[in-house]
Amino acid sequence: MERLDGSSAVPERLRGGIIALGNFDGFHLGHQAVVGRAVARARAEGRPALVGTFDPHPIRHFVPDSAPFRLSTLDQRQRLFAEAGANAMVVFHFDTALAALGAEAFVEQLLIDQIGIAGAVTGEDFTFGKGRSGSVAMLAEIGATRGFSVDTVAPVMLDDTPVSSSRIRTLLQQGDPRGAARLLTRPFAIEGTVQHGDKLGRTIGYPTANLDMGQYVRPAYGIYAVRGRLADGRMVDGAANLGIRPSFDPPKELLEPFFFDFSGDLYGQVIEVALIEYLRPEAKFDTLEALTTQMDADCLRARDLLSA
Repeated sequence: MERLDGSSAVPERLRGGIIALGNFDGFHLGHQAVVGRAVARARAEGRPALVGTFDPHPIRHFVPDSAPFRLSTLDQRQRLFAEAGANAMVVFHFDTALAALGAEAFVEQLLIDQIGIAGAVTGEDFTFGKGRSGSVAMLAEIGATRGFSVDTVAPVMLDDTPVSSSRIRTLLQQGDPRGAARLLTRPFAIEGTVQHGDKLGRTIGYPTANLDMGQYVRPAYGIYAVRGRLADGRMVDGAANLGIRPSFDPPKELLEPFFFDFSGDLYGQVIEVALIEYLRPEAKFDTLEALTTQMDADCLRARDLLSA
């Protein structure tokens, strides 16, 4: 699975492909339908299957001080696209130049000249070009003239409501990771590099692997049953605090998973932590003994949930 720069010509072996176009943040059921259609068409026609995504998200460009909202990093999306059968991910770097590029120029310069597409697949609400002036109807009109096909995929419905990234964010913010997982088809997962902390967890028998939340959406603060994927591929169960650790000063926002029956040095390693179940909100404890007693209970409940 290759990662390509959308502003440069793709290798000849990947030209003439079918490209799925969208942001695909989170790669939920609706996104999977779009990419799945592109992959199926590419396989049927013996062509490369490509996925075009934008990074940073256009919202981050236009509203740089907006609250964190991402559901997935580029690395996570690349793995998910590969699992869906794509041959390459084309990353369009969303900067001032791309924001100013007109809709027709976006198609001519990037899709036709740089990538040489034979077909495009999008969701019905896909827009592109300066001021979001390009629509799927315009894309189809250009395709009819320039010799590439355009397919659109209707929104995927779940519980009579369209699956969307905003709906997933809301579920996470409400403390419903299982609800979010239904729309994602997998648990929401945070990936990051394990950093050194104040090592207070070690003093009470709960050493944690501290992760910065970065640009990820902030799920409800609290205690979660989690499942971790380590750098070597091992999967480990655990419990995690996501929040500001109100029992300690100064407050510091972190995701702090404690992995059961694990010993080892994870500092500097990239790990992924999936939120499986929300156990309770964060709480402040007056003593370390009270905190430890509650953590014992949290871990016991997390073990039971994860084993089930």
